[in-house]
Order: sequence, then structure tokens, then C-alpha cells
Amino acid sequence: MASGLALSTARGEHIYVGSEIRDSLSLLDILNANQFEGHSLDPEDVEHMEETFYRGAPPEWLNFHISEQAKSDGTGTSFIKRDGYDTLRQQIQNKRKLPGISTVKLFHQPGCGGTTLAMQVLWDLRKTFRCAVLTGSTSDITNVATDVVHLFTAGSRRNQNTVLLLLNDEHNLENLQDSIMEKMAEQKIVTTMPVVIFLTCVRKDAVLQSDHVFLRKVLSDTEKQKFNEKKEELSRRYKDRCGQFHGFNIMQTNFSQAYVEQACTVFSTVQRSNKPLKTQLATFLSLLNAYVPGSYLLESQCLDFLQHEDSIHGHLSLEDKMTPFSHLIITFRHNVRSGKKVCMAHPMIAQCCTELMGDAGVTRSDTARNFLDCLCRDEVSPWLLGFVKDMLTKREMKVEENPVKGNEVKEERERFSRLILNIQRKECKGDSSSVLKMATKIFVKNSFFPQALARFYYIELKNYNQAEIWAKEAKKRDPKNSFIADTLGQVYKNKLKNKEFSTKPRESLKLAKKAIEAFKDEERLAENEYLADMKKDGKTKVLHIFNTRGQFGCLQVCNLIYDRLVAQNETWKRVLTNNVSMRSVIGDNELYRFNHLISSLRDEVEKKCNFLNGYLTFSKPGMQKDDPSYIQRDVSSCYLKYAEHPLPDLISDIMHKCEDNVEENMSASDDDTPESHIIALLKKWPEDNNSSPDLMLLIRKIYHSYECTYAKCLRSRYLRPLFYLGKDEALSRIAPTSVSEFLLENEDAFINYMMNNHKMCKDMSVQKNLLAFEGVVRNYKLFATLGGKEIMVNANKRDSLWIECQVSFYLGFTIRGLVAFGIRTKNIEQVYIHTK
Repeated sequence: MASGLALSTARGEHIYVGSEIRDSLSLLDILNANQFEGHSLDPEDVEHMEETFYRGAPPEWLNFHISEQAKSDGTGTSFIKRDGYDTLRQQIQNKRKLPGISTVKLFHQPGCGGTTLAMQVLWDLRKTFRCAVLTGSTSDITNVATDVVHLFTAGSRRNQNTVLLLLNDEHNLENLQDSIMEKMAEQKIVTTMPVVIFLTCVRKDAVLQSDHVFLRKVLSDTEKQKFNEKKEELSRRYKDRCGQFHGFNIMQTNFSQAYVEQACTVFSTVQRSNKPLKTQLATFLSLLNAYVPGSYLLESQCLDFLQHEDSIHGHLSLEDKMTPFSHLIITFRHNVRSGKKVCMAHPMIAQCCTELMGDAGVTRSDTARNFLDCLCRDEVSPWLLGFVKDMLTKREMKVEENPVKGNEVKEERERFSRLILNIQRKECKGDSSSVLKMATKIFVKNSFFPQALARFYYIELKNYNQAEIWAKEAKKRDPKNSFIADTLGQVYKNKLKNKEFSTKPRESLKLAKKAIEAFKDEERLAENEYLADMKKDGKTKVLHIFNTRGQFGCLQVCNLIYDRLVAQNETWKRVLTNNVSMRSVIGDNELYRFNHLISSLRDEVEKKCNFLNGYLTFSKPGMQKDDPSYIQRDVSSCYLKYAEHPLPDLISDIMHKCEDNVEENMSASDDDTPESHIIALLKKWPEDNNSSPDLMLLIRKIYHSYECTYAKCLRSRYLRPLFYLGKDEALSRIAPTSVSEFLLENEDAFINYMMNNHKMCKDMSVQKNLLAFEGVVRNYKLFATLGGKEIMVNANKRDSLWIECQVSFYLGFTIRGLVAFGIRTKNIEQVYIHTK
């Protein structure tokens, strides 16, 4: 009989692999199909493992095995499955019908069993999928993709099977999908099954109604019954020790605040001054766990801290040393290679202890400063620095539902971290800034703390001088980071915006000049970041987001200058709009020194407005996500003020030029913009849709021109569909407004204008007016057939390229060139569309 680590195959069999497979996948914690089978366990170890879990420790795979064994031998019941279990499992099973990569999302409030539920699903599906947990970050895209593909093909390509990957992060998934597809193409791996299903398990305090599973701090009647039955079982086995099973008891009491307060009464005796070290450590853990879910300290670190006070009893365990707080604190170990970790038993306990300390006069700011002073003075490990950074600088997303349209959701980032906001509300603004200042001075190389401090000074305290000092310090610490550099420009811009202006504009102009210079420097850094990324590997897709805040910030300053100095002063308006000499209308030599700044604003405004107009017209953050409306509004407003005519409508310009029959517009030089090449291609598109040398050349020119003109700034954004090719044989009509309105009047339209509705291909009333093309998917690329010749085209959704087959689709244009929409396998009605 074979032995070793087993992985499931798509046929429902097992293959046995050596430990080198597991060891080589450094970013994945692999759950084997035969995990713990044939292993004998010490009863004392089993009891300790269960007790630690019910007290509040994170679940481990062994917990599920122990529970499963207890049920099979009749000594206990299985893990409680919360109501979302069946839905989550069914959603995962449904994804097996789709090729490529899919995502299932589980949102959960901290402390309500979300991680346990997700791991329970993986445990129960370990013989169906190749289950694993991502232990690294989704930002390590290339290495994660390599490990996923390796696990998918482990054993042999004949025995490949879908990976079910649990991650605690929903960011970078689209880029990760692209990277996995690239790895598959590089290795020429052909498959007809899903490669990976991402199960994202994300902590969120509030999530609006959606199709995703959302676990809340409330039990249904069915769940209450299950927890009550489990309570009776644990009481029989563990007797009085159950009283300290806080992780379980909080859920069993339906997250009772009264239970939590009773458990935390020991903290009501905490004094503000002369606190013993064990009390200080308990306050540190409470604050950290209350504001950074999943955070911890190492047991060795805690013992070192306590040793300063109690060297006589150095032999005692941490649990003994922490009396009377011991029952609120848990120590656990995830694997033999990592040290023991220490945290509070439940997030609600951490929050309650923090509140009780505040009531006793031990403020959040006092605890935060003491924490920084005691545990962060020496060299700090990366994981602890990450927790401190999250606690002091991570800004959560606010989710708001439109009261009129309930299905519309507005997401906006908080101004500061939850801890900084709570200190500001419950104490004072000065305490918030003092905590950030202390972190800034302790972590002397980190740029995020002085950046947050600068933001707090200019947003909340309106102390622009201090904000400038710390914004410059942040920039000094990370001089090549354009996003860090943005803070200095924001300081100057907000000072200009909130300043009480005198009748003399000298100071305002000087400040505006500094703001513009800061944003220009940010723009320069953004260009350098792009070039640096390209030098790393010019062949692979660049994933770094291009920073456009510098251009936009500069326009906002120009808007302020106009509103403050021009709109309110006719003399200044004459200077700006008519290029009248400032000295001829104002006899102020000091003001004349700024003549160059004012006279050059028009060129700067037009250049930046034109850039951002193309940026916003041709792209957006994601297929389902739009830019904030104020960006387009501010850009259009600024352009109108300085150019004295509206911002050009780039799509209308293309349509009008397509309708223009002037012969000279039929060609475009190599140096022209993508728009020019698109117009030339549309005018030369053959009536019989056959390929020609001219056609192929123009398609290549569009792509080359895009790479030179827009690729650097649009590389991480979704390119908007601009046109579709219709059935008309002549270029006689172009949609002037929306597609649906136009088609009602012009059923033979050749080009159908579309801006925001990528779902148009699904609408049958639209489909009958579009021109269908045929092609083939091969090695994760799409080749269109034009006049018997193949030409590679981009796919609007790459999820349609997983299966090698003959396909039909509609052709359209983005600013990068030809794009295939609505890709369908020939003779099959089902369109493979990745469900997000």
C-alpha cells in the first residue's frame, strides 16, 4: 500500500508525492488528502489542542481531524458548521463548471468564526480539490503564481487537479490571475478544468447585502441550538474549565456583551500609574488585538518583558506570570518551526478591556505610547512592525448604501486609522499626533509614520508648518516614492485652500508656486518609478500602479488660484486670459516677480487636462469600478477656466473624423496617436472583412502607438470599450449618444459607440446589429480569422481563453486596438464568464 503525502486528482483518486513537493511550495500551507491518516495521537495532546481552541486560539488542521475522529468513534460531535457553510461549499462546487480561475468570497466580522468556517470547508473538500492556505502575501504575485501552478500539476500533468486556495486578502487577485495564466502559457500546460478557485476570507466590520457569504456576530435559532448542544458536551468532558472557554462561550451566548464584560472585570481594577509589568503587557495585547485583528506577540518577547520585574520567578510559565489575566490570554503555536504566539482570547474581549482601561484613566494614547516605548525601542521584527503600521496608519474602508438606490454602494476610505480616530474622539487631537510623532521618532527609517503625522497636522490641526516639516521628513526617508511625495503637495494645496487671503495675492502666489513644484516633483518620481519597473523585466507585465495624483493635484491648485485671484479680480483675469503684462496693470514690483508663474499656467493646465481627459476617457480602475466623479468635474472645470472653452470630447472627435471623407485623413504616420491610427483603420476596414497588408499594418501601429503614448499610465487599469463593429457595409453612421438609443433609429450602424456598458454584448437587441467574427483560442491567446488569415487580438475578459477551441465573438476597439467581446465557444450557448 502506498504511503506518504497524498494529493487528490480530478478523477477522485489519490497520488502520493514526496515531502519535497510540500517543502518547495514555500508560500502555501498544503492540506493533504490523507492528512493525519494513520497517525496515533497522545490523548493529553488531543485534550490540550481542543482546550486551546475553545479558549480562543485560531483553528489548526489537527482540530478538524480530532473532531472528525470523535464523531466517528462516538465520543463527541463534529465541528459546528455555521449557516453559511452549505452556501459556501455549494458556491465552490459550482465553480468547478467554469474553466480557468474563479473566486468565492467569505466576509466575516472579527471573532465570529469566519476563519474556522473557511478552514472547515477546505478540510471537508480536501479529497476533491488540492487545498492550501496562502501563508505569504498576494503582493508576491509571481512566486504565488509559480506555487499554484506547481501544485496544480504536482505528480504529473496527467493527474492535475484544481487548487482550492484560501487567502485572507482580496487585493491583487486580477493581477494574480493574469500571472497564473502567463505561467500556464510559458509551460505550455493545456487543461480543460479549473486551475484554481480562490476562497477569500476577509474580515469586515460591515458589509452590505450581496451574493457573497457574510458571517455576522449573531446566531440563527438553528445555530443557537447547535451551540447549546455542544456546550453540554464540553461541560461533561471539561467540567469547570469550560468557564474559561471564552472563544466558544462568546459565540454560544450569541456574542453577549454582558458575558464579555463579566469575563473582563479584572481590568476594572487597573490603575493609571504604577502598573505592574504583567498589567502593562495585558494592556498592550488588548490594544493591539482590538485594532489589528489577527495580531499577536511572541511568547519569548512577552517573557523577556516580564523578566525585568520578576527575575526570582523566571522559571514560571507565561500563564502563571500573567495571573489574574491568564484566562483572557491564550498561547498557541501554528507549526513546529514558528515560536509560540500570544493574543487575547477574542476580539470582543480585547475591545472591552480597552474600554475598561479607558474608563479607569488608562487612555489609548497612554497605552500606545507605552507599547512603543517598551516593545519597539530595540530592533523590531518585520511582523511586529507590520502590526504597528496597521494599528497607526491603516485606513479602513467605509461602506455606505445609497438611500435612494439600495443596490448602489459607496466606498470611501477613512481619513486615519481606527486607533487614531478613536484617540481623537475620546481624548483629544493632540494625543493622536503625539502617538504618531513617537512612532515617527522610533521607526527612523519608516516613511509611513511621518506621512500619517503630516496628514494629521494639515487635516485636523491645521498646523501647516508642522505638516510641511513631517511631509519633508517622510520624503527624505523614501525619496523615490511618488505617493509619499504627494503628501507635501497636499500640505501646500490645503494651506492655500484654507488660508484667509489678504487683498494682496503675493503670499498666495508664493504658496501656489511651492505646491505646483511639489506636484511636478511627484510627477517626475512617478515617471522614474515606471522606468525602474521596466528595467526589472521588460518582458513581463508591469503591475505597479502609475501615480497620476501629481497631475491632478497641480490642476486643483490652478483651480484654487483662479477662484481666489482671478474670478474675484478683473485685473488678474485680464492678465491671465489676455496675456496682458502684469506690470502694465499693476504697479507692484513684488507681484511682477510671479508673472512667469501666472503666464505659464495656461500651458500647464491644457497639458495636464488633456492627459487626464484621455486617462479618464479611455480607462477606469476596474471593469466594475469607476473613478470618483469629482476628478472629471475638477479637470473639466479647470480646463474651461483657463482655455475658455469646454474640454474636448475625445470619442466624439474620433466619430466626427471617421465621418469626414477628406482623403488626407485616411492615413496616419508612425508618430501619430492611437486615435489617429484607429480612425485610419476604421476608414480602411474592408467591406468584406478580409485581411490585407494595410489592415495588419494599421493594427500593429495602433498597438505600438498605445505602448508609446498610454501604456505607462494605463497599465493597471481596465481599458474602456469605445466602439463595436456593426453589420453595415459602409462607414455611414456613428452612434452620437448611447448604443441602445442609437440602434432604435439606425439598425444598420457600422460603428456602435459604447462608453460604460461592457455587458452590451449580452443584449440580443444589440447583438443582431453587431458583426460576428470567428477565431481560435490557442495557448491562452485569441486569434481572429480575417479573410483566411489569423491575427492575434486581445480579449476583454481573459477568463474566456482557458479552453483551446473554435470561438465566435464581436470585435470592438479600446485605445489599445482590437478587442474581442462576448467570446463564445462555437455551437455552445454558454459563455464562460468569470463570476466575481
